[in-house]
Amino acid sequence: MGRGRAKAKQTKVARDLKYRTYETDFGALARELHGNTDDGDQAETDQHDDWSDYAEPRRD
Repeated sequence: MGRGRAKAKQTKVARDLKYRTYETDFGALARELHGNTDDGDQAETDQHDDWSDYAEPRRD
C-alpha cells in the first residue's frame, strides 16, 4: 500500500518522455561527450585566476 502516488507519477513522467518532442542538438551533445580541449583548458585557468585574489597568502 502507499505506492499509488509514486506509480502514478512514474507513469506520468514516462508518458511525458515518450510523447514529447525535443529539438536535440546532436553537435552540442557530441562536443560535451568528447570534450572540447580548446575551450575547456582556457575556462579552467580563467576560473582559477578569478578566485586567486581571494586566497589567503601561504604561511611557510
